[in-house]
Amino acid sequence: MNSDKPAKVNVSVCPYDHPSFSPTARCQAVQAENVTVLEGGTAQISCRLQKYDGSIVVIQNPRRQTLFFNGTRALKDDRFQMMLFSPTMVRITLTNVSVSDEGGYFCQLYTDSTHHQVATLSVSVPPEIPTVEVKQEAVEGGEAELTCVSPRSKPAATLRWMRNGREIPGVVSQQDNGKTFSVSSTIRIPVERKDNGAALNCEALHPSLGGQNRVRRYRLDVYFAPTVRIIPPSGILREGDSLSLTCSITGNPLPRTTQWSKINDTLPERAEISGPTLQIARLSQSHNGTYLCQAQNNYGRAADYYTLLVYGEFTNHPGAVVETHSAVPYAVIGGVLALLVFTVICVLIVTIWCSVRQKGSYLTHEASGLDEHGEVQEAFLNGNDVSQGKKEYLL
Repeated sequence: MNSDKPAKVNVSVCPYDHPSFSPTARCQAVQAENVTVLEGGTAQISCRLQKYDGSIVVIQNPRRQTLFFNGTRALKDDRFQMMLFSPTMVRITLTNVSVSDEGGYFCQLYTDSTHHQVATLSVSVPPEIPTVEVKQEAVEGGEAELTCVSPRSKPAATLRWMRNGREIPGVVSQQDNGKTFSVSSTIRIPVERKDNGAALNCEALHPSLGGQNRVRRYRLDVYFAPTVRIIPPSGILREGDSLSLTCSITGNPLPRTTQWSKINDTLPERAEISGPTLQIARLSQSHNGTYLCQAQNNYGRAADYYTLLVYGEFTNHPGAVVETHSAVPYAVIGGVLALLVFTVICVLIVTIWCSVRQKGSYLTHEASGLDEHGEVQEAFLNGNDVSQGKKEYLL
């Protein structure tokens, strides 16, 4: 990759200080261009000629070894090829460029005196995808120490750690390896169980990449003790049923084995263990008891238990739903009872009401009789005809 604007240097070979110099004399000049190329690429080294009169042109490498003499190969290195030799331009190419090819390439023009100009070749080494080294294991409740390494670049690459789009500051170190540089960035982050599998990116930035960063993706591996949970069966277990218990286990690393046992007893003869599952066929009440599932890894141990209670074939569990086969539905019976209670209450209310009404009527007639007696007595005292009054009263 050539530089966007190569540096150009002109050298005139006119003998201005020679006593016989004439301003009208023909002057020759040579111009060289500096070049920057990616390692492994192809470099074009050009020497521009002005007013060339056929003088000898020699191109030499940084070690001053002659590559071409007037267009003829002088050094046996097939990576160098003469592409153009004309009165105005001499151009050679160098393929599969390495950092050892860096330096100044001489464009020499031989006239009465030797003059030269140097074309500087610079080689840029882009970084490879960086690597991630685990310096300290990530254990739940502790810290993870990770180092991102870019072993070779020129100029030195820039490294950064990213998580969820945010940069994590790291401690950067750089080492000069002569022509190239190695760079590393180390971070320390606290970790919990929830961080297991979290995505981190280590990015290498370099001017030769044109914004296309080299990225190493890494997932946190957080170690933690196991957790154990027994998945119980549904419903009521009776004699003759089968039992299947599954032990659900998490942990990092995941425990390789699961241990089943019965507290204060041995496992039944009919018990079968298949991985995390315990199965017992044809249950009986002798299988009652507490069953324990245990698991462990290098970071801890965990357990869970299940209490088995097997009921007889015809024994009802207090919390169980018992099927009935009565000919009369319970809802109908309840309705009839409610109707009877309502009828009794209505009869009582009517009876009490009638009793109160009869008592009021008796008192009224009794009061009427008293009034009649008073009227007769008043008539007798006044000398009136009692019978007439009484007769009228009776009418």
